[in-house]
Amino acid sequence: MNRSRYAAVSLVLGLALAGCSQQDTPTSAPAAQAPSKADEAAKKLATYQQLVSMHNDTLAVSLGKEIVDKYPGTPAAVEIQKTLPALEASATATAEKSRLENLWQYQTAPMQGGTQNTATIYSSQPSGEDRVRLVLRRHTAWGQSAFLFGSGKGFQCAGDCSIAATFDGKPKTLKGYLPPTGEPAIFIKDDPAFIAALQKARRVTLDVVLKSRGKTTLVFETGGYDPAKWPTLAKSKKK
Repeated sequence: MNRSRYAAVSLVLGLALAGCSQQDTPTSAPAAQAPSKADEAAKKLATYQQLVSMHNDTLAVSLGKEIVDKYPGTPAAVEIQKTLPALEASATATAEKSRLENLWQYQTAPMQGGTQNTATIYSSQPSGEDRVRLVLRRHTAWGQSAFLFGSGKGFQCAGDCSIAATFDGKPKTLKGYLPPTGEPAIFIKDDPAFIAALQKARRVTLDVVLKSRGKTTLVFETGGYDPAKWPTLAKSKKK
C-alpha cells in the first residue's frame, strides 16, 4: 500500500473511531430540578408551625404573611390562612399589653428616714417637655398619696380645687390641693378612691390648670398598671 493510500485509510479510521468515541461517551446527568414554589412554601410552613407551638406569635405572623404573599395558592399558604388572622389578633393584643405595662415604672428606695414605694406614669398628652407625671406613693412614715408632678411653675389650685376626671370616659370630680412645701405638684385628696378607680381603667384624663400653659387635659394610658409591683409597706415604728 503506497503512502497516500495509507494516509487516507488512517484518516477514515481516525474519524470513525472519533465518532464512536463521541457516541459511546455517556451524556452528563440532567441538572437537578429547582424546588417548586410549593416545596419551598412547605418547608417554611414547618417553621411557621414550630413558631406557633413555641407561642412566638410575632415571628410566626411575620413568616406567615411572607408565605401567603410570596406563595399564593400553594397548599402551605392555604393552610396558614386558616390560623393567621387569629394569630395576628393575638400578637397585636400581646404587643399592646406590653406597651401599656412598659409605660409604668416602679421603684422602692430609702427616703428621708423611711422607705418609699412609687408607681409612676407620664402623660401621653401633653407629651415632650410639657408632659406630667402621675405618682402613686407609699412611704413607711408618711403613708399613701397620689399626686401629679409637673415641670416649671407647677399648677394653679386655690384651697381644695376641683379636678374634672374621666375613667374610660366615665366622668368623676376629684379634689386636689397644692403641697405647702412649694413643689410643682398637686395632690389628689381622696387617693384610695382614685387608685381604686385607676386600677379598673385603661385611660384616665384629668383637667388641670398649669401655670405655664393654662387649662390642660392630661391623658394617662393606665391599662398596664400592676398593683402587685406597688406593694404596701409596713409603717415605721415610732421611737
